[in-house]
Amino acid sequence: MPYDPGLAERLEAMVAHHSGMSEKRMFGGIVWMLHGNMCVGIHKEWLVIRVGVEATEKIFREPHVKPMDITGKVLKGWAMVAPDGLEDDAALKRFCMLAMDFVKTLPKK
Repeated sequence: MPYDPGLAERLEAMVAHHSGMSEKRMFGGIVWMLHGNMCVGIHKEWLVIRVGVEATEKIFREPHVKPMDITGKVLKGWAMVAPDGLEDDAALKRFCMLAMDFVKTLPKK
């Protein structure tokens, strides 16, 4: 399974309507770009969020959250959230908002 289609449906419903958001399939998964910058996505059954380097120290202390490492090298400024941390829509929304709030600070591409 390249990525969890149920999580993809939930994520699309949560972020697709935001201005500047577009969907892209890449690396066997799916991501949503905000103004051309990668913002949130799915790798297998994990939610992938871009929160910036400064926020990672705090977010990694949360249950079900770990550094993003899908190639053997940690990608700085990114986090992965396990399915157990996404059981309700409120949790998914909170993680999405963290990512969107950070990506909004980046220059548009």
